[in-house]
Amino acid sequence: MNAYFIIFFILLVGYLIGSVHVNGISLGTSGVLLVALIMGHFDYTVPAVVKNMGLICFVTAVGIIAGPVFFENFKKRAGNYVLLGCLTILAGATVCVLTIKLLRIPMPLAVGLMNGALTSTPGLAAALEATNDPMASVGYGIAYPFGVLGVVLFVQLMPRLLKTDVKAEVEALTQLGSVNKKMPSKLFEVEPLGFFAIAVAVVSGVLIGGITIPLPGGASFSLGNSGGPLLTGLLVGYLGHIGPVDLRAKKTTLESIRELGLALFLLGAGTEAGQGFVEVLQQYGFALFFAGVAMTLLPMIMAFVIATKPMKLSTVNSLGSICGGMTSTPALGTLIGVTGSDAIATAYAATYPIALITVVLCSQFIAILF
Repeated sequence: MNAYFIIFFILLVGYLIGSVHVNGISLGTSGVLLVALIMGHFDYTVPAVVKNMGLICFVTAVGIIAGPVFFENFKKRAGNYVLLGCLTILAGATVCVLTIKLLRIPMPLAVGLMNGALTSTPGLAAALEATNDPMASVGYGIAYPFGVLGVVLFVQLMPRLLKTDVKAEVEALTQLGSVNKKMPSKLFEVEPLGFFAIAVAVVSGVLIGGITIPLPGGASFSLGNSGGPLLTGLLVGYLGHIGPVDLRAKKTTLESIRELGLALFLLGAGTEAGQGFVEVLQQYGFALFFAGVAMTLLPMIMAFVIATKPMKLSTVNSLGSICGGMTSTPALGTLIGVTGSDAIATAYAATYPIALITVVLCSQFIAILF
């Protein structure tokens, strides 16, 4: 079947499903993931470039939007964000080790489950390299769907359960990071909408993401196509210009690119994860699925309690940090919709790189030790 038809059919049905509200809770853009999983199960595929392009567009737009307030917010709470990123992933790794010991499942399968539960594609890449076993991909595919949907539902439910004044918390977060930057009076505008700024961030981000850092034991780490463009997007958004060249982008442009990128990423990831999903569960049993659920829920709940109690972060700031700690791009998109503000992306962007590094290292160490 025509790939273009499949792509837009999944988008059409996914957005329809995502628009359905049950007691104020909806899947939103993650409805695209649900439809993509079903299509993937029936062997419908889309080119890999669709998922990668979507991921790059999403994180770049998020970075540029969050850039103006990110650095001030990070400077004031850097320790909290670093700790949350590490603890969230370490909790998932602990459940992974327990799964290996208690359920006696193969290590590559368990490491794949962990990365699927934490929705970490770079972690999966590290697991495949360390184990040299395709079973890691199988585990990833089992845990990934709930890894996405679990966090998406969590960030919608918690503000409602806690009766959070979301508007007030978002305003406080925005004021915390607000910086009045002086821009040069005369800047050369390459084009009016901001696509040039996005291109600058993507090109430089992909180059930075491709830099490989050696790790002990022959392993390696890189920011990849998610961390690199996110970092350069933050810098482009913060600086606003390079010399006389204007790098500002219209908010409507960034919001459109962000939404399109998220939808394409979920579409590609869903069709990949849906292939063989049912067959694998039938072969290894539903205990694997519930192990993945535990690897998603326990780290998330633990991180939320630590963020809101000892660290005394606001609910929305805590949820943004959890989205970053769980490396969950779809949940960030949902949280932006829940709060009605892109300011929440600052907490995600601060926590995400730490979580990304930690999950890659944990995947490597579990493969070495178990």
